[in-house]
Amino acid sequence: MDTLPELNRRRSVPSRLLGEPGPDAEQLQAMLTASVRVPDHGKLVPWRFIRIQGPARAALGELLAGRCRERDPAAPAAAVEKDRLRFSFAPVIIAVVGHLTPGHKVPEQEQLLSGGAVCFALLQAAQGLGFGAQWLTGWAAYDPVVTARLGLAANETVLGFIHIGTPAELAPERQRPDPRTLLTDWTP
Repeated sequence: MDTLPELNRRRSVPSRLLGEPGPDAEQLQAMLTASVRVPDHGKLVPWRFIRIQGPARAALGELLAGRCRERDPAAPAAAVEKDRLRFSFAPVIIAVVGHLTPGHKVPEQEQLLSGGAVCFALLQAAQGLGFGAQWLTGWAAYDPVVTARLGLAANETVLGFIHIGTPAELAPERQRPDPRTLLTDWTP
């Protein structure tokens, strides 16, 4: 199996271009199974998932619109509407939640990196099954009211909202850095 060409074709599809159908329960389980095969020093499993789909997407949008007005009573109507619609495009959104263990011999930074790897692996798994996906955060990922309503504990943080669906159009390729310009050799 030659996976390198597939890895080199990976790209994010903007969430506004993602629609039905989304992954069914079996496909989503396959994606999550693939996404947890990341480095996890200490076997801490420093992440978990929250599925947001169906009417929950609109409810989260209403929460965001309300929080937008609370955070900035003078927010333009367009900004409030953008927040209301933020989770309305992709049929399935997976919130990847970092669940850190402070004071463990595995530094919190490594735990966070493991969660970031889960986010990226989930993007790859979605594309591997023919779906489009985008990893987003935005202010809602860091807002204490929003994260509390999502059920996060004090030692948890949203690492990303992974929007998954069928692309309405092909995502354009973008300029990528040339790795040869990023590589140096260390010499003692």
